[in-house]
Amino acid sequence: MDAPLVCVVDDDDAVRLSIGLLIETLGLPVRSFASALDVLEDSEVLARAHCRVLDVRMPGLSGVGLQERLVRLAHTAPIIFVSGHGDVPMVARAMRDGAFDFLQKPFNEQALLDRVQEAVQFAAAQRAARGWLAEIQARIDSLTARESDVMAGMVAGRLNKQIAEGLGISIKTVEQHRARVMEKLQVDSLAELVRLVVGVGWSAESKNGQ
Repeated sequence: MDAPLVCVVDDDDAVRLSIGLLIETLGLPVRSFASALDVLEDSEVLARAHCRVLDVRMPGLSGVGLQERLVRLAHTAPIIFVSGHGDVPMVARAMRDGAFDFLQKPFNEQALLDRVQEAVQFAAAQRAARGWLAEIQARIDSLTARESDVMAGMVAGRLNKQIAEGLGISIKTVEQHRARVMEKLQVDSLAELVRLVVGVGWSAESKNGQ
């Protein structure tokens, strides 16, 4: 797995270099850009970035404008705005749109380092959670239609006999499907199965709506 990447965007060469060197003291790789538009053209940075440190006011696309583009593209890595020109409406807008923090220049270097570390940890946790959800969804998707029907009955708390009557199959067939459901979802108990499928938002209704 690639190391967490921090993206720095500032049109001021000196500031961009300074922030980049500061963040590298954390042992994190940094990619720096003078233009917000350049970030959008770098697919590797879009995919790998665990944190973005953005200047607010830049020629062309602003930092806030870049934030809006990233939100539309579903790139949700935390954003820390750094600006010498921040005003209250701008701060409110950036935070409302999900900014991780907003630091005024001149900023305290340790404060920036602390927030970058927190942002990277937050992003890593988000990615791990998405990976877990994708894995569980893949297990659910591996079920046959009949296994999925049986699982719906299991999650609803129905007995094998009730599931069999509802689906028009034998109890033995229900037992066979039930065993395969447990095997495919890699669970050892009904309680664990329920926690798993509820955790990914699965329901009989969502199944029928697919």
